[in-house]
Amino acid sequence: MKAAVITERGAKPVIQDFRAPEPKSDCVLIDVETTGLGGWDVLGAYRLGVEYPCVIRGEGVGRNPQGQRVYFGERSVLPWGSWAEKTLVPEQEVWRVPDDVDDKTAIAMGIAATGALVPLEQANIQAGEKVLILGATGTLGQIALQLAKHLGAGHVTAAARDRTSLERLKRSNLCDSIVCLDGKDDAAALKADAGDGYDVVLDLVCGEPMLNALKATRWGARIMTIGTGAGREVTLDMAHLLFRTLTVVGTGQRPAQDREQIWRRLLQINKEISIQIDFIDYDFDNAADAWQAQINGPHAKITAKIG
Repeated sequence: MKAAVITERGAKPVIQDFRAPEPKSDCVLIDVETTGLGGWDVLGAYRLGVEYPCVIRGEGVGRNPQGQRVYFGERSVLPWGSWAEKTLVPEQEVWRVPDDVDDKTAIAMGIAATGALVPLEQANIQAGEKVLILGATGTLGQIALQLAKHLGAGHVTAAARDRTSLERLKRSNLCDSIVCLDGKDDAAALKADAGDGYDVVLDLVCGEPMLNALKATRWGARIMTIGTGAGREVTLDMAHLLFRTLTVVGTGQRPAQDREQIWRRLLQINKEISIQIDFIDYDFDNAADAWQAQINGPHAKITAKIG
């Protein structure tokens, strides 16, 4: 079969023939129709313990042996994955897609939307509170902006480094204000936007941006960190955390049954509020270009049709 294959650590994927998976007990053989690519796929492909060659893992939508449309997360049985004509996935990770949900929505409501909803609900947003989404221009951030409003936030701020993407979010009415983290004086810029302080911070990046955001919060603020792209280690002045809580949330580290229930709730929420997401569609054969775009930061969800 054709697949996007990574041959060694650090190598970009190349389209080539790869042995097709065979049926296995407690797993589902899937004919892939649409694949999605995310930052976790790039990071995971080069982690210690990965054996090469392997297919880009990814998440996707395809058909099970009974012809039913199903969603599957980035938990394909190694060495297979979603950027291929076929993959093999543990049966508990394979979820039926409702007929009225398109492939790209099913994918976006999976890993990215779960990563937004879980910490925002844990933050227990109260009606009218100020919420900051730190690292707001990617897929998860775009979804988080809209979920924060849905959960009752009175003012939602999008903060990130890319001004063009931030301005697009503002024009689309996905946020009430934007803060460009250009490195000049990010703490002051966040404080100016926050007024008397943010009540909730959804932190997708950690590092210095999280420390600057913390300085712009008020007493009682809840800071929910779910990503570490700006650095995992910080030097924290405990005075800035006084009367606040900082929680590191693992959004995907939960049983498959729980994740499926969250995904189905998100599909319903999407019906209610029509969550807006930017997509970039690639041809299957352009896997290397899609991979590089993900590394560079696409500010959108990357997908591709298989075949």
